[in-house]
Amino acid sequence: MANAQILVVEDEGIIAKDIKNTLSLLGYSVIGIASSGEKAIEKAMETHPDLVLMDIVLEGDMDGVEAAEHIRDRFDIPVVYLTAYSDDTTLQRAKITEPYGYILKPFQERELYTTIEMALYKHMIERKLKESEQWLTTTLKSIGDAVIATDTGNLITFMNPVAEFLTGWKQKDAIGKPLKDVFKIINEKTGKQVESPAIKVLREGVVVGLANHTVLISKDGTKRPVDDCGAPIKNDKGEIIGVVLVFRDITKRRQSEEEREKLEAQLLQAKKMEAIGTLAGGIAHDFNNLLMGIQGQASLMLLDIAPDHPHYKRLKSIENTVQTGAGLSKQLLGFARGGRYEVKPTNLNELIKHSSEMFARTQKNITINEKYHKDIWTVEVDQGQINQVLLNLYVNAWQAMPEGGSIYIETSNVELEENYSRTFSIKPGNYVKISVTDTGVGIDKAIQPRVFEPFFTTREIGHGTGLGLASAYGIIKNHGGIINLYSEKGKGTTFTIHLPVSEKEVPIIKKKLDNKIQKGTETILLVDDEDIIIDVGKDMLDQLGYKVLSAKTGEKAIEIYRKHKDNIDMAILDMIMPHMSGSDTYDRMKEINPDIKVLLSSGYSIDGQATDILNRGCNGFIQKPFNMNQLSAAIKKILEKK
Repeated sequence: MANAQILVVEDEGIIAKDIKNTLSLLGYSVIGIASSGEKAIEKAMETHPDLVLMDIVLEGDMDGVEAAEHIRDRFDIPVVYLTAYSDDTTLQRAKITEPYGYILKPFQERELYTTIEMALYKHMIERKLKESEQWLTTTLKSIGDAVIATDTGNLITFMNPVAEFLTGWKQKDAIGKPLKDVFKIINEKTGKQVESPAIKVLREGVVVGLANHTVLISKDGTKRPVDDCGAPIKNDKGEIIGVVLVFRDITKRRQSEEEREKLEAQLLQAKKMEAIGTLAGGIAHDFNNLLMGIQGQASLMLLDIAPDHPHYKRLKSIENTVQTGAGLSKQLLGFARGGRYEVKPTNLNELIKHSSEMFARTQKNITINEKYHKDIWTVEVDQGQINQVLLNLYVNAWQAMPEGGSIYIETSNVELEENYSRTFSIKPGNYVKISVTDTGVGIDKAIQPRVFEPFFTTREIGHGTGLGLASAYGIIKNHGGIINLYSEKGKGTTFTIHLPVSEKEVPIIKKKLDNKIQKGTETILLVDDEDIIIDVGKDMLDQLGYKVLSAKTGEKAIEIYRKHKDNIDMAILDMIMPHMSGSDTYDRMKEINPDIKVLLSSGYSIDGQATDILNRGCNGFIQKPFNMNQLSAAIKKILEKK
């Protein structure tokens, strides 16, 4: 929970500072650090934190377990253990203090965040439940619960105001009525009528409670989950002369329990999606490295043959196939990369044409109809993310048309006035409008307000994450735009997107002739941990006229560069390598020669890590797979820059 205040109890100063920095990055406020159990209790009393992160082995006479017990009993503050100890004795002692979490060092940032969030939420719910229970106790003492009394014939003799409210009956109307006519209860799951506890009380002469999932139906048909108990009313001779029912509405308690269960499910789903994203990114990276080997060999073979050679078309077809594969891996990387932006002036017509063509190739039973505004205004967007939004909308439309159908895509220039834009908390002015319409089954009005909620889906578990439209909403919102929908059951759905206009011009990309490769004679250090990339990279650089030194690790690259720095004109550096990463290797090279020229290369796209290296002075980036033209152009651009 944002801005939660946390007390860190850790006797190792460096570790305590590292934990504090991690918590700050996660959005929490560290209001104190204590190195002993005694100091932890003092600081807890002074600062009243929302949560305590507690090491177990501390300096002084009191360890973390004893301190946690004091803090729990005296201040009712949740404690999460953060320790390197997991032996049975320690665990048994810690368990007695009823901690809200137990994290072993070294920990993952995500694990720490999830444990803290669950602990804070659990404590909040428990506090609310305690407050609710205290309120109920006080209410019972003052006859604040609903109370109904009957005689031995189960005819009502008394009702208090709370019972009047819950049943919908006034006491004057209910007195003398059979209990079953006023106190109507059913089983929530089966819908069948439940036997009144008063009958069992009269029959057995004992206190009787209601079964779980019991619902009270009031006079106007309102259904409320209730908790109830019935007890015999006895005279001074011990004879039963009637029954008293005490019951209460447990709607809020039920909602709290459901909310907690929902949050737990969402956290599990979020972790699952994060894992899928990491897996997708890794697969795309490795896939791009394989494509690089194919692309490099095809480019080298094309250098040796003329366009009229019988294999020329086949090799060009291989290149085109590689680019198609690279496009697919780019979608995976777009999914895995999250909210990083690479915004640039964009013609949405061109972007939409490309995405719709790609989707059309995969779904032959869907007809796509396009209507583009001729002079569409320019927008500044992250093209990968907008592609993701469009593909989410196409997939949503396809799933709404299991037997096939049509998708209608249209773009236009519009001006949004103050009254309209204020409704969506965006600025008035010029926008580009995109509409995507399907001829599918439509969306029920009852669930339309929820379609953009994270994890909401109408499909079975395993057939949809519920994140597609939620991520589309988030992306468009973060671009300063809006996305909404109109749908009629049985007629189809239209999603409408508005993106703000930019005054910048779309850059003109000049296409170069395939055979105009720019060569050179300089010396280049090629660094990559993959044999296939080193082999094909050396061959490509040889063909371009460059002298090549190669290294498969960052450590080896540093050794070579330190020895030959005066003869090396630039380096091509892989970003993801074991032991020493591309980022660390770049920094070490920079220490040797602050003016080193480096072209960063990766199977990943430009993400946070690559952008960070570029911001530190790296000269350029090239994404695998790349051909001879792209490689030669990227090298020349760096070498010729003063």
